[in-house]
Amino acid sequence: MSTPGGVPRLVAAPLARRLAAFLYEGVLLFGIVFATGLVYAVAVRQTNAMTHRSGLIAACFLVMGLYFVGTWSHGGQTLAMKTWHLRVVTATGAPLTPRRAAARYVAAWLWVLPPLAFAATAFPRNLATEIGLPVAWMLLYAFSALLHPRRQFWHDVLCDTAVVLAPPVRRA
Repeated sequence: MSTPGGVPRLVAAPLARRLAAFLYEGVLLFGIVFATGLVYAVAVRQTNAMTHRSGLIAACFLVMGLYFVGTWSHGGQTLAMKTWHLRVVTATGAPLTPRRAAARYVAAWLWVLPPLAFAATAFPRNLATEIGLPVAWMLLYAFSALLHPRRQFWHDVLCDTAVVLAPPVRRA
């Protein structure tokens, strides 16, 4: 596919590979969020999970944002993306600017915010609304990429970015 100016529009990497990187990213983020929580708890002398909760959420959001924006705008790959040979670029193949990487980070919260917002207000609160609904939403969100002509996730469509295959660099 190409744009009106003749610049090729990139097609996304295979969905299975992107989802594998997504799961691996979750494992890596566990460590980042854990370390952030530990530093935050010590800094504010947090004695239980409910005190200073809003600040902890904001700190985790900020640290994850720094991680993603930093890696996407400097090389286009997180550690999980390097492992699965993926790279995020603009739809024309150019590297992401910090501004576009930040927009992609915010837009990527479409993966989790809608079902979490619904689950927080749902009644009755049970396993189906607190775990089943977010998992169902994430699967629906992931597989909805198959409906897009370039197989893009919706946050990539919004930000005019693409996750593409990045062959490993051969060292001599």
